[in-house]
Amino acid sequence: MEDDDQQKTLDLVKELVHRLLSHNPTAPNNAAQNPNPTDLNNSFRYAVRILSSKLTPSIAPDADAIAESIKRRLATQGKSSKALSFADLYNKFASKTGAGSINNKWAVLYLLKIVSEDRKVSQASQNSALLLPNLTLDDREIGGDSRNSRRGDKGWENGVLVVAKDPENLREIAFREFVNLIKEENEVSEEVLVRDVLYACQGIDGKYVKFDADLDGYVLPENFKVPRSTRTMVRKLCELGWLFRKVRGYITDSLDSFPTAEVGTVGQALCAALQDELSEYYKLLAVLETQTMNPIPLVSRSAASGNYLSLRRLSVWFVEPMVKMRLMAVLVDTCKALKGGAMAGSIHLHAQHGDPLVHEFMKSLLRRVCSPLFEMVRRWVLEGELEDIFSEFFIVSETKELESNVSQKAKESLWREGYRLHSMMLPSFISQPLAQRILRTGKSINFLRVCCDDRGWADAATEAAAAAGTSTRRGSLGYGETDALENLVAEAAKRIDKHLLDVMYSRYKFKEHCLAIKRYLLLGQGDFVQYLMDSIGEELSEPANTISSFKLAGFLESAIRSSNAQYDDRDILDRVRVNMMVQSTGDRGWDVFSLEYDASVPLNTVFTESVMAEYRRIFNFLWKLRRVEHALIGAWKTMKPNCITSNSFVKLQGAVKSQLLVTLRQCQVLWNEMNHFVTNLQYYIMFEVLEVSWSNFSDEMEAAKDLDDLLAAHEKYLNSIVEKSLLGERSRPLYKSLFVLFDLILRYRGQVDRLYKGIYELQARNAVSLPSKDKRKSSKQTAKKPSEPPGSWIGEGRKALTQRAGEFLQNMGKELGAIAKEYTLLLEVFLSELPVQQHIDLKFLLFRLDFTEFYSQLHPTK
Repeated sequence: MEDDDQQKTLDLVKELVHRLLSHNPTAPNNAAQNPNPTDLNNSFRYAVRILSSKLTPSIAPDADAIAESIKRRLATQGKSSKALSFADLYNKFASKTGAGSINNKWAVLYLLKIVSEDRKVSQASQNSALLLPNLTLDDREIGGDSRNSRRGDKGWENGVLVVAKDPENLREIAFREFVNLIKEENEVSEEVLVRDVLYACQGIDGKYVKFDADLDGYVLPENFKVPRSTRTMVRKLCELGWLFRKVRGYITDSLDSFPTAEVGTVGQALCAALQDELSEYYKLLAVLETQTMNPIPLVSRSAASGNYLSLRRLSVWFVEPMVKMRLMAVLVDTCKALKGGAMAGSIHLHAQHGDPLVHEFMKSLLRRVCSPLFEMVRRWVLEGELEDIFSEFFIVSETKELESNVSQKAKESLWREGYRLHSMMLPSFISQPLAQRILRTGKSINFLRVCCDDRGWADAATEAAAAAGTSTRRGSLGYGETDALENLVAEAAKRIDKHLLDVMYSRYKFKEHCLAIKRYLLLGQGDFVQYLMDSIGEELSEPANTISSFKLAGFLESAIRSSNAQYDDRDILDRVRVNMMVQSTGDRGWDVFSLEYDASVPLNTVFTESVMAEYRRIFNFLWKLRRVEHALIGAWKTMKPNCITSNSFVKLQGAVKSQLLVTLRQCQVLWNEMNHFVTNLQYYIMFEVLEVSWSNFSDEMEAAKDLDDLLAAHEKYLNSIVEKSLLGERSRPLYKSLFVLFDLILRYRGQVDRLYKGIYELQARNAVSLPSKDKRKSSKQTAKKPSEPPGSWIGEGRKALTQRAGEFLQNMGKELGAIAKEYTLLLEVFLSELPVQQHIDLKFLLFRLDFTEFYSQLHPTK
């Protein structure tokens, strides 16, 4: 089967040769129709030899490209219809597969294209030799022996037969004339210009090409006779030397000024990377220098080969170095005023390039440049060390003292203010969230080391490095390994933050201290507060400047021992102390008394001075509320005895008795209103504010993953108490109204004491005039009363006593009426301001105070 196909191919080739020889226009008519059998046989053998050779065209075997080329050529020649017909035929030709189809379709198209071009040339020159140039050779030129015997003749060169002959040496004569013409037009030879260009590319002035400071570049003087094309090419090639001078100048200046803050380690790494690139550049120039030793041949047959260096060849050699040198020059200009992370980020932006050559070059450069920066990241994340002598890192330390000499104040602010991000030094390939995690991880290590005196973080860092698939050794991180960096930071942050919270909860009992503050500063320990209020009340009623803080500390200790607080941890109880605030003229002990909680390192990171000041504000408010409640309870204790309903008042005049009953009823009604307000307000504060906020804070403490989460949870807890307790900025008018109400209630307590003191005196005076049996009863009730001062009602007559009692009760009724009226107005203002408050819980306070809608019905228009 293969023999049949081969024979068919040979027959087709023979027919093709026959047709080509038959259409020779220079041959006689009969010769054209019937070619010489010898010529036909020789041409056939030569054609077979060409087809059986391994010569291939210097094009890619792409059938679609050749078809597109043919179609485009037909279209440009104005043969649009033929182009469309060809496209249709090609589609049918390309789609045919299977038996009878042609596998090597592109070769068929290429052959047809070449034949078409040969015919076009033959029609223009009417030379049949161009149809198939070597088909007219005789047998001697294609025979093996004659070919071997003539290989040394001029027509043969490197085993290839040159068809065109030049018996008169016209080409050699033309070459000599061209040489003379070149010598006349060029005063400077090309070899010298090539050497000068190489000198210029090394920053050295050549014989003709020199650096012009005014023009800031290498120039070839105009007085030398050189063709314009050569001058232009020299100027373009010398651009490489100008770029080289810029890069080398930057390296020299930076290394001369190192070590300074303006250069830094990242700048030094950039200089080292650029110097390595210049070393490769020097190697290239050395290779080119060796090629300049060979003379440049003139235009001849041997000019296409040979190891020589011309300006055009030099331009080809300089393509890649020019690209790299331009990039380095751009980086030098960009990074001249930058350092550290800012420099690395700027170089990273230039690496975002679509050219693979530029991208790879910038990537290899960035690996060198970012090496110091990634080493800083590694040491900070795994060791907590901030080794940044030249302020290049994107994390800045605000603490200037040595670790061994860090003060208590510095330790308190170490977490919040000790370290911060320097956004100007943050490289663009490190995102802001990743930078925050890096900052927090290093801060956690330093917090454990400095404030907690803990060394367990080292094991956590080693475990993190192992889990991330890296090591703790220098150089384990580098540019382009962003995923590895994020993985390492995530693992280190997770383990170190967990260890930090374990230390805070277990070793320093953070939760227990928070609970202690709630119980003692926020008055959550009811029995302790009651004992303290009862024991210290009389002392605090004295002027503030007469009260001893040591005596108050004794009362505090007594209250602790008398309540369940005595079972708390002694370390916690020792932190609860008495604090006397700044005194003003006329202040009583109630106004300046306060409790404080001593939070030492590392607890003062959470309980800072500003935080404790907020706790003091809350304590003062709660203490005032408890004082008002205590005053109302004291008033009730004063009003409770039944002595006022004694039979001794039976003999009083009806008017005085009626006035007494009205005054007592007025006092009792006002007490009920005040007690309703204070009780519901205290319930709201203690349960709906403090307990709810504490429950939320406890849940957030359990969910906290790092110290920042813990600080945020505590800040939210404290702000929630402040806002709900009317202590926020938005509730300041309501807060002032509330304190006016508190002062009015305390004033009411004073009036109650005055009223019942007068009633007790009236009872004592009335007992003087009673029968002996009634005197004994009355004496039992008044035995415990202190002796009355001179000038009291006891020494007066019964008529005068009745008159004075009526006046006293009338005045007390007026004063209580005024207090009741003022209280109603103030309460109305307070209740009217509650609905406009932004916090939703304050609206629930209004619901509690007016759950029977008494006040709403009393003032329906408000």
